[in-house]
Amino acid sequence: MKIFLFKRLIVILVLPVLLLSSCVSKKDIIYVQDIDDTLSKEKSLYETTIAKDDVLRIIVSSANMESVLPFNQVVGSVSNQDLRVRSQEALQSYLVDKNGTIKFPVLGSIEVSGLTREALEQQLQNQLLKYVKDVSVDVRILNYKITILGEVTRPGTFTIEHNRITLLQALGLAGDLTVYGKRDNIIVIRDVNGVQKSARVDLTSSEFIYSPYYYLNQNDTVIVEPNGAQVQASGFNRNVSIYVSIASLLLTTIVVFSNLNR
Repeated sequence: MKIFLFKRLIVILVLPVLLLSSCVSKKDIIYVQDIDDTLSKEKSLYETTIAKDDVLRIIVSSANMESVLPFNQVVGSVSNQDLRVRSQEALQSYLVDKNGTIKFPVLGSIEVSGLTREALEQQLQNQLLKYVKDVSVDVRILNYKITILGEVTRPGTFTIEHNRITLLQALGLAGDLTVYGKRDNIIVIRDVNGVQKSARVDLTSSEFIYSPYYYLNQNDTVIVEPNGAQVQASGFNRNVSIYVSIASLLLTTIVVFSNLNR
Protein backbone atom coordinates (compact mmCIF):
# COMPACT_ATOMS: atom_id res chain seq x y z
CA MET A 1 0.00 0.00 0.00
CA LYS A 2 2.83 2.40 0.91
CA ILE A 3 4.59 1.61 -2.36
CA PHE A 4 1.46 2.45 -4.29
CA LEU A 5 1.12 5.77 -2.48
CA PHE A 6 4.76 6.59 -3.20
CA LYS A 7 4.23 5.91 -6.89
CA ARG A 8 1.20 8.17 -6.98
CA LEU A 9 3.18 10.89 -5.21
CA ILE A 10 5.97 10.69 -7.78
CA VAL A 11 3.46 10.92 -10.64
CA ILE A 12 1.90 13.98 -9.03
CA LEU A 13 5.35 15.61 -8.75
CA VAL A 14 6.54 14.72 -12.26
CA LEU A 15 3.38 15.67 -14.16
CA PRO A 16 3.45 19.42 -13.37
CA VAL A 17 7.15 19.53 -14.23
CA LEU A 18 6.51 17.97 -17.62
CA LEU A 19 3.63 20.35 -18.24
CA LEU A 20 5.81 23.35 -17.41
CA SER A 21 8.58 22.10 -19.66
CA SER A 22 6.17 22.07 -22.60
CA CYS A 23 4.70 25.54 -22.02
CA VAL A 24 6.84 27.12 -24.78
CA SER A 25 5.37 26.19 -28.14
CA LYS A 26 7.29 25.89 -31.40
CA LYS A 27 5.31 28.79 -32.81
CA ASP A 28 6.72 31.10 -30.13
CA ILE A 29 10.41 30.45 -30.81
CA ILE A 30 10.78 30.35 -34.61
CA TYR A 31 12.06 33.54 -36.22
CA VAL A 32 10.53 35.17 -39.35
CA GLN A 33 8.00 32.40 -39.89
CA ASP A 34 6.55 34.00 -43.04
CA ILE A 35 9.85 34.96 -44.63
CA ASP A 36 9.13 33.20 -47.95
CA ASP A 37 6.05 35.37 -48.47
CA THR A 38 7.58 38.80 -47.84
CA LEU A 39 11.33 38.65 -48.52
CA SER A 40 10.82 39.61 -52.16
CA LYS A 41 9.95 43.18 -51.15
CA GLU A 42 12.56 45.83 -51.84
CA LYS A 43 14.28 47.47 -48.90
CA SER A 44 16.16 50.78 -48.99
CA LEU A 45 19.85 50.67 -48.13
CA TYR A 46 20.79 51.63 -44.58
CA GLU A 47 23.25 54.45 -43.93
CA THR A 48 24.67 55.33 -40.53
CA THR A 49 23.92 58.93 -39.54
CA ILE A 50 26.24 60.98 -37.36
CA ALA A 51 24.62 62.42 -34.22
CA LYS A 52 25.54 64.86 -31.46
CA ASP A 53 27.97 63.47 -28.87
CA ASP A 54 29.34 60.96 -31.37
CA VAL A 55 33.09 60.41 -31.35
CA LEU A 56 34.60 60.30 -34.84
CA ARG A 57 37.88 59.01 -36.16
CA ILE A 58 38.80 60.78 -39.40
CA ILE A 59 41.80 59.63 -41.42
CA VAL A 60 43.00 61.70 -44.37
CA SER A 61 45.25 59.78 -46.75
CA SER A 62 47.25 60.51 -49.87
CA ALA A 63 50.04 59.00 -51.94
CA ASN A 64 52.24 61.60 -50.31
CA MET A 65 51.36 61.30 -46.62
CA GLU A 66 53.40 64.39 -45.71
CA SER A 67 50.98 66.54 -47.70
CA VAL A 68 48.05 65.49 -45.51
CA LEU A 69 49.75 65.57 -42.11
CA PRO A 70 48.22 69.01 -41.32
CA PHE A 71 44.74 67.45 -41.67
CA ASN A 72 45.39 64.54 -39.29
CA GLN A 73 45.27 65.34 -35.58
CA VAL A 74 48.19 63.21 -34.46
CA VAL A 75 48.63 62.43 -30.77
CA GLY A 76 52.33 62.91 -30.00
CA SER A 77 55.19 62.48 -32.44
CA VAL A 78 54.65 59.91 -35.18
CA SER A 79 56.39 59.17 -38.47
CA ASN A 80 54.69 58.80 -41.85
CA GLN A 81 55.09 55.03 -41.67
CA ASP A 82 53.55 54.94 -38.20
CA LEU A 83 50.63 57.02 -39.44
CA ARG A 84 49.88 54.40 -42.08
CA VAL A 85 50.29 51.41 -39.77
CA ARG A 86 48.92 52.76 -36.50
CA SER A 87 46.46 55.36 -37.75
CA GLN A 88 43.67 54.40 -35.38
CA GLU A 89 45.88 54.61 -32.30
CA ALA A 90 47.89 57.63 -33.43
CA LEU A 91 45.04 59.90 -34.49
CA GLN A 92 43.04 62.00 -32.09
CA SER A 93 39.27 61.62 -32.19
CA TYR A 94 36.69 64.32 -32.85
CA LEU A 95 33.75 64.89 -30.51
CA VAL A 96 30.56 66.13 -32.17
CA ASP A 97 29.51 69.00 -29.89
CA LYS A 98 26.01 70.08 -28.83
CA ASN A 99 25.76 72.21 -31.97
CA GLY A 100 26.48 69.19 -34.17
CA THR A 101 29.90 70.43 -35.28
CA ILE A 102 33.54 69.37 -35.05
CA LYS A 103 36.69 71.45 -35.24
CA PHE A 104 38.74 70.13 -38.14
CA PRO A 105 42.37 71.14 -38.73
CA VAL A 106 42.80 73.97 -41.27
CA LEU A 107 39.13 73.79 -42.36
CA GLY A 108 37.81 74.96 -38.99
CA SER A 109 34.29 74.29 -37.68
CA ILE A 110 32.28 71.82 -39.77
CA GLU A 111 28.66 70.82 -39.23
CA VAL A 112 28.43 67.03 -39.28
CA SER A 113 25.31 66.07 -37.31
CA GLY A 114 22.70 64.50 -39.56
CA LEU A 115 25.22 63.54 -42.24
CA THR A 116 25.99 59.96 -43.16
CA ARG A 117 29.58 58.80 -42.90
CA GLU A 118 29.78 58.65 -46.68
CA ALA A 119 28.42 62.19 -47.07
CA LEU A 120 30.96 63.57 -44.59
CA GLU A 121 33.78 61.72 -46.33
CA GLN A 122 32.76 63.23 -49.66
CA GLN A 123 32.34 66.73 -48.19
CA LEU A 124 35.78 66.68 -46.56
CA GLN A 125 37.39 65.25 -49.67
CA ASN A 126 35.93 68.02 -51.83
CA GLN A 127 37.20 70.71 -49.46
CA LEU A 128 40.64 69.13 -49.10
CA LEU A 129 41.13 68.95 -52.87
CA LYS A 130 41.89 72.66 -52.66
CA TYR A 131 45.04 71.76 -50.72
CA VAL A 132 45.94 68.23 -51.88
CA LYS A 133 45.46 66.81 -55.38
CA ASP A 134 44.97 63.13 -54.54
CA VAL A 135 43.22 62.74 -51.21
CA SER A 136 40.89 60.21 -49.63
CA VAL A 137 38.99 60.40 -46.35
CA ASP A 138 37.83 57.62 -44.06
CA VAL A 139 35.29 58.35 -41.28
CA ARG A 140 34.38 55.95 -38.49
CA ILE A 141 32.10 56.37 -35.46
CA LEU A 142 34.12 55.15 -32.48
CA ASN A 143 31.24 55.12 -30.00
CA TYR A 144 29.05 52.86 -32.14
CA LYS A 145 27.87 50.61 -29.34
CA ILE A 146 24.69 48.67 -28.64
CA THR A 147 23.41 47.20 -25.39
CA ILE A 148 21.42 43.96 -25.19
CA LEU A 149 19.66 42.97 -21.98
CA GLY A 150 17.17 40.37 -20.77
CA GLU A 151 16.60 36.81 -21.94
CA VAL A 152 19.75 36.35 -24.04
CA THR A 153 22.71 34.07 -23.46
CA ARG A 154 25.32 36.83 -23.04
CA PRO A 155 23.77 40.22 -22.17
CA GLY A 156 26.09 43.21 -22.37
CA THR A 157 27.34 46.18 -24.38
CA PHE A 158 29.03 45.53 -27.73
CA THR A 159 31.22 47.80 -29.86
CA ILE A 160 30.46 47.63 -33.60
CA GLU A 161 33.62 48.52 -35.49
CA HIS A 162 32.12 48.51 -38.97
CA ASN A 163 29.28 50.88 -37.92
CA ARG A 164 26.50 48.72 -39.33
CA ILE A 165 24.51 45.92 -37.70
CA THR A 166 21.04 44.42 -37.91
CA LEU A 167 18.88 43.47 -34.95
CA LEU A 168 19.34 39.78 -35.73
CA GLN A 169 23.11 40.15 -35.96
CA ALA A 170 23.12 42.00 -32.63
CA LEU A 171 21.17 39.20 -30.95
CA GLY A 172 23.68 36.78 -32.46
CA LEU A 173 26.49 38.68 -30.70
CA ALA A 174 24.62 38.16 -27.45
CA GLY A 175 24.45 34.41 -28.06
CA ASP A 176 20.82 34.45 -29.28
CA LEU A 177 17.67 34.54 -27.18
CA THR A 178 17.14 31.84 -24.62
CA VAL A 179 14.12 29.59 -25.15
CA TYR A 180 12.34 31.77 -22.60
CA GLY A 181 12.83 35.04 -24.53
CA LYS A 182 9.72 36.72 -25.92
CA ARG A 183 10.45 36.81 -29.65
CA ASP A 184 7.29 38.65 -30.68
CA ASN A 185 7.82 41.65 -28.39
CA ILE A 186 11.46 42.80 -28.52
CA ILE A 187 11.93 46.33 -27.15
CA VAL A 188 14.35 48.73 -28.88
CA ILE A 189 15.13 52.02 -27.08
CA ARG A 190 16.64 54.73 -29.30
CA ASP A 191 17.81 58.30 -28.80
CA VAL A 192 16.25 60.54 -31.47
CA ASN A 193 17.59 64.10 -31.27
CA GLY A 194 17.94 63.89 -27.51
CA VAL A 195 14.54 62.25 -26.96
CA GLN A 196 14.35 58.63 -25.82
CA LYS A 197 11.90 56.65 -27.96
CA SER A 198 10.98 52.98 -27.92
CA ALA A 199 9.47 50.48 -30.32
CA ARG A 200 8.41 46.85 -30.10
CA VAL A 201 9.57 44.39 -32.75
CA ASP A 202 8.06 41.01 -33.63
CA LEU A 203 10.86 38.69 -34.72
CA THR A 204 8.42 35.92 -35.63
CA SER A 205 7.16 38.03 -38.55
CA SER A 206 9.46 39.03 -41.40
CA GLU A 207 7.71 42.42 -41.61
CA PHE A 208 10.24 43.78 -39.10
CA ILE A 209 12.90 43.56 -41.83
CA TYR A 210 11.25 46.59 -43.42
CA SER A 211 10.97 48.62 -40.21
CA PRO A 212 13.33 51.40 -39.03
CA TYR A 213 14.54 49.02 -36.33
CA TYR A 214 15.89 46.27 -38.55
CA TYR A 215 19.21 48.14 -38.56
CA LEU A 216 20.32 49.39 -35.15
CA ASN A 217 21.70 52.86 -34.53
CA GLN A 218 24.64 53.69 -32.31
CA ASN A 219 23.73 53.55 -28.59
CA ASP A 220 20.51 51.59 -29.17
CA THR A 221 19.38 49.39 -26.27
CA VAL A 222 17.64 46.07 -26.98
CA ILE A 223 15.58 44.43 -24.24
CA VAL A 224 14.31 40.85 -24.49
CA GLU A 225 11.42 40.20 -22.15
CA PRO A 226 10.74 36.75 -20.62
CA ASN A 227 7.74 34.88 -21.98
CA GLY A 228 4.64 34.08 -19.92
CA ALA A 229 5.81 30.63 -18.92
CA GLN A 230 9.06 32.01 -17.58
CA VAL A 231 7.36 34.77 -15.61
CA GLN A 232 4.88 32.38 -14.03
CA ALA A 233 7.48 29.78 -13.23
CA SER A 234 9.81 32.48 -11.85
CA GLY A 235 12.91 30.56 -12.73
CA PHE A 236 11.52 27.12 -11.84
CA ASN A 237 11.48 25.80 -15.41
CA ARG A 238 15.20 26.51 -15.83
CA ASN A 239 15.72 23.45 -13.62
CA VAL A 240 13.12 21.25 -15.28
CA SER A 241 15.66 18.70 -16.47
CA ILE A 242 17.15 18.44 -12.98
CA TYR A 243 13.76 17.95 -11.36
CA VAL A 244 12.74 15.33 -13.91
CA SER A 245 16.00 13.46 -13.35
CA ILE A 246 15.54 13.48 -9.58
CA ALA A 247 11.91 12.36 -9.85
CA SER A 248 12.87 9.58 -12.27
CA LEU A 249 15.63 8.41 -9.93
CA LEU A 250 13.22 8.30 -7.01
CA LEU A 251 10.66 6.41 -9.02
CA THR A 252 13.25 3.88 -10.20
CA THR A 253 14.53 3.42 -6.65
CA ILE A 254 11.01 2.81 -5.33
CA VAL A 255 10.25 0.29 -8.08
CA VAL A 256 13.52 -1.61 -7.43
CA PHE A 257 12.90 -1.79 -3.65
CA SER A 258 9.29 -2.83 -4.17
CA ASN A 259 10.42 -5.73 -6.37
CA LEU A 260 13.02 -6.78 -3.79
CA ASN A 261 10.41 -6.88 -1.02
CA ARG A 262 8.09 -9.19 -2.92
